Amino acid sequence: MTTAPEKNMTLLRTAYQAVESGDLDAAEQMLTEDFIANVPGNPAPLVGRDVWRLGTQAMKDAFPDLKIKVQDIFGVGDKVTVLLHFEGTHQGAFQQIEATGRRVGFGSIEVYRITGDKIAEEWVAPDMISLMQQISPAADH
Repeated sequence: MTTAPEKNMTLLRTAYQAVESGDLDAAEQMLTEDFIANVPGNPAPLVGRDVWRLGTQAMKDAFPDLKIKVQDIFGVGDKVTVLLHFEGTHQGAFQQIEATGRRVGFGSIEVYRITGDKIAEEWVAPDMISLMQQISPAADH
């Protein structure tokens, strides 16, 4: 018998695989209609699948070969916590920085709340400082 936390962890792994493969439509369907994104730097949560879609599309446009490695994952009750590592090549503009062609890697710690069989809320803490340092003009070798 599969427990709720195991089902929730499988849902997250499936969502990450869909994002990595570029199937954002499939990943978006794994979110509740009123999905809530808690993002560093925003004083209030962002609400809606479209918010998730915009952020994820921006990452895929800038890093089309983005790979997502789940380094650790655990679930308790309706929550899943994931330690991730992202890698990709900066092939499109990202946060006003034009493509550099550089390979990048950065981590993220993410917590999700699952309702039913859908992702209802996320708290994400990507290492944006590391990513921006890797693609900034000052990082030229």
